[in-house]
Amino acid sequence: MKAQADIDFQKDLFDAANKMRGSVAPSDYKHYVLPLIFLRYLSNKYEQRRLTLEQMVTDPSSDWYTEDKETQSIIIEDRDQYMSENVFFVPEEARWSFIMQQAKQPNIKEIIDNAMKRIEEENPELEGMLPRIYQGSNIPAENVAGLIEVFSRDVFSANDRASVDVLGRTYEYFIGSFASSEGNRGGEFFTPSSIVELLVAMLEPIQGKVFDPACGSGGMFIQSEEYAPRKRALSFYGQENVTTTVRLGKMNVLLHGLNADIRLGDSLLDDQFPELKADYVIANPPFNQKDWGADRIAKNDPRLIGPVTNSNANYMWMQHFLYHLNDQGTAGFVMANGAMTSGVREEKEVRQTLVDEGYVDCIVQLPEKLFFTTGIPCCLFFLSKNKDGNREFRSRKDEILFLDARKMGSLVSRKQKVYLII
Repeated sequence: MKAQADIDFQKDLFDAANKMRGSVAPSDYKHYVLPLIFLRYLSNKYEQRRLTLEQMVTDPSSDWYTEDKETQSIIIEDRDQYMSENVFFVPEEARWSFIMQQAKQPNIKEIIDNAMKRIEEENPELEGMLPRIYQGSNIPAENVAGLIEVFSRDVFSANDRASVDVLGRTYEYFIGSFASSEGNRGGEFFTPSSIVELLVAMLEPIQGKVFDPACGSGGMFIQSEEYAPRKRALSFYGQENVTTTVRLGKMNVLLHGLNADIRLGDSLLDDQFPELKADYVIANPPFNQKDWGADRIAKNDPRLIGPVTNSNANYMWMQHFLYHLNDQGTAGFVMANGAMTSGVREEKEVRQTLVDEGYVDCIVQLPEKLFFTTGIPCCLFFLSKNKDGNREFRSRKDEILFLDARKMGSLVSRKQKVYLII
């Protein structure tokens, strides 16, 4: 019941923000809305830490207490006092309180761009994450002011410690809502939460390294962290080949308090983690990529266990996932149903090797209408390097589990189904 209440609250916010779209294309609007949520988050974290420091230096019972105003100011403005608590330093002209005061000004778009610029200048770790796109956009200044009003509501107040969690949930909800309303373009970087939850529930990430080489907005990482019984027992690594999506993903993980190493590049042709061996690989790679650049893969590429074909990238993705597993790792990923029965010679050869070598652990056939980008049914593949029974798992070297879930799930709209984990 709690989840439903959250959805009702966030839907109200999304509807309010969406009414202000103006002349901005639906597929671009998220790039103006989501950074404002992130800006609000950074400001709240800073303001909360600043308030704590102010209380510490003025409370006579505190070890930090001092009556000297200059010393108080030095402590409160000391960047190390923020960095030590994983809080980014936000200069005055970028704080949400200042932006709220200036919201009705005709140059508010310039003020927002400057706020993004100043935060990156003060925090080099955020370089490239905060876009300066408002002043040069077609979005009317009054619409920007309206967005500021939406995210200035009491539920987001820095005075409420829960506000940072609310902002994280709101960001994630907005990503899904934008994907739903934008059709194919919006869904390119978004995997429905029911599929993410199912993948994570079956992989059971407890501790170790989690790798998603098609990480999109970072939803796999967030769900994995929520699943882990010991928080901060997982480390996250991701790659994505669209600059704006990398930015959204980095914002998303930070909003959820995660440190994830997300890098830009084409995973198949420009692997940014060539040495990484992960405990878990979890991904929703692009389906049925044609002309993806197979001719650029070297014959001695260490990822290869068989040939590649330019007609389809599905089995190159599988070889990529397998290569990045450590000797006890497991990969779970979404795949087009056609990959199970493909008659393409190169794909058949790789599939045969995966089966003969005992890497295929489980395949789940899913219902149709689960994805925003396509109505075709998909499946989940699980590849494992831990089927020998040498560690905590039983021996299942010659076993493959097939699960038929095609009749499961429930329709939430004419075109959209949600998979239910039983």
